[in-house]
Amino acid sequence: MKVSVKLLTLMLLSGMMIMCGQANSKNKSKKMEKENIKAIPVHQLETATLGGGCYWCLEAYFQRLEGVVKVASGFSGGSVRNPTYEEVCTGKTGHAEVIQITFDTTLISFTQLLKVFFTMHDPTTLNRQGNDIGTQYRSAIFYHSEAQQQQAEATIAALQNAAVYDHPIVTEVKPFDVFYKADEEHQNYYNDNSNQPYCRYVIQPKLEKMEAVFKELLKK
Repeated sequence: MKVSVKLLTLMLLSGMMIMCGQANSKNKSKKMEKENIKAIPVHQLETATLGGGCYWCLEAYFQRLEGVVKVASGFSGGSVRNPTYEEVCTGKTGHAEVIQITFDTTLISFTQLLKVFFTMHDPTTLNRQGNDIGTQYRSAIFYHSEAQQQQAEATIAALQNAAVYDHPIVTEVKPFDVFYKADEEHQNYYNDNSNQPYCRYVIQPKLEKMEAVFKELLKK
């Protein structure tokens, strides 16, 4: 069975984590997220669910955007209930690795999230991002409303018409059904493991690109 670079990394790190420090970091992060969400009127909040390869990568990008108050890593688009990470990695559950974003629409729009999304991954490679290969790494937008669907389809059409990419966009646009949150060891992954090889050599260079391209959208 072919094992992705990301899965190998997780397997190698599983026995090396400093659990106490990570628990404290995650508890603090969760508390801050809850406080941030409570402080925002409900009508200003919106949810987006996006898949574009490794959810560790996507999580790190979107956490840094102004107006994004919560990012959770998990799975959507499959047929198996409550799938485990290992099951999803087989490619047999039909799920994509996704992030679910809670954002303040007065500070950032869904269209701006899509601009970051299409810049930070390759939407023309089917079931693949870099060395992470399989249907679980497909490019996908699971829309939560008709407005999101229209914005997603309009964005893709504009990119295609402008010939931004050398190949056709293969991002699937489907209605959101259910989100299964991944285990806690997958949450806030880059922030808790920034010195690990996958983070240093895969995620960090992309973060540097994002911080240069989307400087005006980053949290102060």
